[in-house]
Amino acid sequence: MPDKSLHSRIPAYKAAFSSGELQKTYQDLVGIVQNLRTEFAKKYKSEYSIANVLHGYIDFTYFYLQNDYLKKKKLKLAIVFKHQNTNFELWLLGQTKNVQILYWKKLREVKWVNPEAMPEYSIFEAPLLLAPDFDNSTKLTESIHSQFKTLSQEILNTLAAYE
Repeated sequence: MPDKSLHSRIPAYKAAFSSGELQKTYQDLVGIVQNLRTEFAKKYKSEYSIANVLHGYIDFTYFYLQNDYLKKKKLKLAIVFKHQNTNFELWLLGQTKNVQILYWKKLREVKWVNPEAMPEYSIFEAPLLLAPDFDNSTKLTESIHSQFKTLSQEILNTLAAYE
């Protein structure tokens, strides 16, 4: 697609928006992430500070979590909904690009890290929920909480081991 001009791509862009289904689906998915963030804020209020949902890009909708340990290391965990794959991931973020590079190099042996190439926005991106059931919000939330609890503890233990 990059070899097509913007002008030649406009008809497909307009067609995607014409029915209103794309906008409605996007709004519903962002709403799921917003509800998930609200649930996380309740459930983890004593463990993490939870940022607001960040969206506006069509590819990712996310919120991040930070506890004292992560803050001291200039790191954050992010629950990310990837629109293209329609799945959830848990990302380890650096506060700055330099922090991201430092931890990517430090954690190169860890299973979630691609030692060949650092992701553009994170240190690593770990699968959290690959096949969400969007029609059952209770099950979706419970599955993400369960996976987050296990995976975040594994990440924190890994970070501590690499200090």
